[in-house]
Amino acid sequence: MPAFLPIWKVISIKKKEREKEMHRTIDFPNLGIHLKSVGDHITVFGFDIAYYGIVIGIGILAGLMLAVMEAKRTHQNVEDYYDLAIYGVIFSIIGARAYYVIFSWDMYKDDIKSIINIREGGLAIYGGVITAIIVVFIFAKIKKISPFLLFDTGGFGLITGQMIGRWGNFFNREAFGEYTNGLFAMRLPVDAVRSSDITDLMRKPMETVDGVSYIQVSPTYLYESMWCFALLILLLLYRRHKKFQGEVFLMYLFGYGVGRFWIEGLRTDQLQFFNGVAVSQVLAAVLVVVSAVLLVVGRKKVVPIEQK
Repeated sequence: MPAFLPIWKVISIKKKEREKEMHRTIDFPNLGIHLKSVGDHITVFGFDIAYYGIVIGIGILAGLMLAVMEAKRTHQNVEDYYDLAIYGVIFSIIGARAYYVIFSWDMYKDDIKSIINIREGGLAIYGGVITAIIVVFIFAKIKKISPFLLFDTGGFGLITGQMIGRWGNFFNREAFGEYTNGLFAMRLPVDAVRSSDITDLMRKPMETVDGVSYIQVSPTYLYESMWCFALLILLLLYRRHKKFQGEVFLMYLFGYGVGRFWIEGLRTDQLQFFNGVAVSQVLAAVLVVVSAVLLVVGRKKVVPIEQK
């Protein structure tokens, strides 16, 4: 800071710096956690790289590593999974973005160019999962591989990516639910959050400290990440006991659908149909029913596979 600045200017600058720091805080008051300054990007050679994208990238790499490990364990060609990952990641990101834009069209209809800007979020997991399923069937047909074996193996990578990728929402201050004072309650500065995500229920207990207003919310991204972690552990324990190819992936769909139906009901930034019904809750319900039926049918009709 230049020494010739008047004292009032120095005080003003320091105050603005404190306010800027305060506006980037994230607190978990009931856990005693206070994160003083949580940014949403890093700058490399003058170019901003969003933590959202970095976290998703880490999730993709971790998921690929786990899928490859499972492929090696079951004596599959790991090169197939590297190839599948390339196509799957590219098209799944496109599908996830398309899904989000379609059900949030009012946000983009007046600014078409913003559709390709995913650095600030806006990727819907369901869109990515649906696209990934289509890619797997096409890839399996071309490679003449069982798509159900690919699903069982790649599913471990998918759920790992979801578990880690959800933390991108943490840096973006999004994907949260209504006011809560529970153990995992998260407190955020109002000016760091999209105004459309703030409800009247959040505003009632809102606190103001040194001129900065805070809301306290349910961190649904954390709930989903924890749910995916628990589901991943269960699937890893069960994989040696599966009765038919595709069973592990169907169990993933069933388990994820149950968790997502509950968690989606807590969120304030739901993608909705025109009648106000949450899209993801409808899809979660369909996912649970369809996967449950296929699990029952599969266990009755498919010849048990040889365990490895």
